[in-house]
Amino acid sequence: MAQMTILTGPERRRRWSDEQREHILAEAFHSGARVCDVARRHDVARSLIYQWRRAAVRQAEPMFVPAVVVDDAPQPVSEPVVAAVLDLPDGGRLRIFASASPALAAAALKALR
Repeated sequence: MAQMTILTGPERRRRWSDEQREHILAEAFHSGARVCDVARRHDVARSLIYQWRRAAVRQAEPMFVPAVVVDDAPQPVSEPVVAAVLDLPDGGRLRIFASASPALAAAALKALR
């Protein structure tokens, strides 16, 4: 014999207001936040948060950002300042410029060994 269970009483699905959804979405996609942590805190499935985000993106109106073109003359490039010049035994020359990072200068000197 088959058995059937009929659930009566309050609705099983929760209803979220638009304000609650916006709050949860803002919290979930704030920089440094993890969606799984926010979902646990609000007792919501992670997939539901992503579904809300997809729906919000679809409803959002496209926005255009104005582009500004500046017609300035290019700045003349100044000559780089040489900080050190090493004359090598084979007649080559190694120049280390002042703008070079210390790590780059150290790597160049290690390569000479």
